[in-house]
Amino acid sequence: MAKIAMIGAGSLVFCKTLAMDILATEALRDSEICLMNPSRPKLDRMAAFLRRVVKENRLPARITATQDRREALAGADDVILMFQIGGLDAFRIDYEIPLKYGVDQCIADSLGPGGVFRGLRSIPVLMDITREMGELCPDALLLNYVNPMGMNCYALGHARGIQTIGLCHGVQTTLDLISGYVGVPKDEIEHLTAGINHMAWFLSLKDKRDGRDLYPLFKANCEKPAYYVNEKVRIEVMRHFGYFMTESTGHLSEYIPWFRSSRRGLELYCDEPGFGGASGAYYQYCRMLADKYRDVDYLELESSRLAARSVEYCSYILESRKTGRPFRLQGNVRNDGYITNLPEGACVEVPVYVDRQGLHPLRVGALPPQCAALNLSNVVVQSLGAQASFEGNPELAMQAIAMDPLTSSVCTLREIREMTAEMFEAERQWLPQFKGRKLRAVPLIKVPKGTKPAPVPLDPALAIANRFGILASQKVEKAKAAKRKTRRA
Repeated sequence: MAKIAMIGAGSLVFCKTLAMDILATEALRDSEICLMNPSRPKLDRMAAFLRRVVKENRLPARITATQDRREALAGADDVILMFQIGGLDAFRIDYEIPLKYGVDQCIADSLGPGGVFRGLRSIPVLMDITREMGELCPDALLLNYVNPMGMNCYALGHARGIQTIGLCHGVQTTLDLISGYVGVPKDEIEHLTAGINHMAWFLSLKDKRDGRDLYPLFKANCEKPAYYVNEKVRIEVMRHFGYFMTESTGHLSEYIPWFRSSRRGLELYCDEPGFGGASGAYYQYCRMLADKYRDVDYLELESSRLAARSVEYCSYILESRKTGRPFRLQGNVRNDGYITNLPEGACVEVPVYVDRQGLHPLRVGALPPQCAALNLSNVVVQSLGAQASFEGNPELAMQAIAMDPLTSSVCTLREIREMTAEMFEAERQWLPQFKGRKLRAVPLIKVPKGTKPAPVPLDPALAIANRFGILASQKVEKAKAAKRKTRRA
């Protein structure tokens, strides 16, 4: 019996969805699903629900539950991660403190101040898990759903000896949108997609049936108001950079500087409700659900009937590893030459084949330069944030946030430092790697009126500036008169 460890089984949405997918897969129905969560009530509720599913569907699967992570990992064939360190309490801080400084986040879980701090909280746990896996289940595949995907998978890519992949549903759900816009069934669209998580590019779109390029029709329809209104930010980026991205307007608006940095940008491009761009949409949604089900076990209301699998890749990967039938997906992996104009060691999202032997990412080569440039703006934040966590270095954390495209477009460096220090103070209980280390103060230097500048050596730029000044003040009347006299002669 294969053992599948699910770490963070208190995740009501992800754990339920992925477990139901596994139980709906014929080749996986005889597995042990070992649920692990530090919180007992959530763990017990999920275990009770899945045991009911197993019993009522007469499945050979076995559901176990533990609060001991090592027990869950021992002998596991596959490990699925879906936890959120700090929960809603930390999430509230990730959103509310940056908003005080003018950084208006819609999702706040992948980049920006919220994404960086979520990464700082998550990475130590991720690295502990990889060390435990090396001891307890060295041949297991680690499937990561924990955000921020890019920063976390950058860190996981530096844990040698453990095979890891980060999973998202941006490609699958975006293909649903594209399918509707071009009138071609989703399964008949051939695509090449690559980049980074939440910012991967559909480099080509073709109709499998006749090889027709679907991009001209897609772009033409995106110019029409009824199509444009659904995804203003994504479509605007495509109009200016040439390619469509894998993430929604609400997400994407946080990763670039042009849409959330001003009131006019927010009102023009981020005016749809919820994930269409609303401020704090994800936090408010999570808060609403937590309050609604605070004293209610919503799983008691859920059907135990097995339905078709979701679009999540997880069960398909596990099925392929067990049966040997190849499966192609979009996965987040360490960049070992797969995208040549993004940094080695970064987390990239590329096509990946999986079979009984494991993961086989495809080499894409170079992205269009403008696409690579936008990706790099996010990779820099991810790499600095991961390094800050590795070293427990608050200065690197501040510098990661300072390099964030949205934050840098609305805050001064002094404001970013103050915001980062405030977030460190508010979240210190979840950041053990920074214990005893504070962000240094860099106070404002005030220049009194009438201050005489200190003498400085003349550098070439100042010499040129001085020459301009001389030319601007030089008297030219005599030269003009001499020239007129010469012409008359």
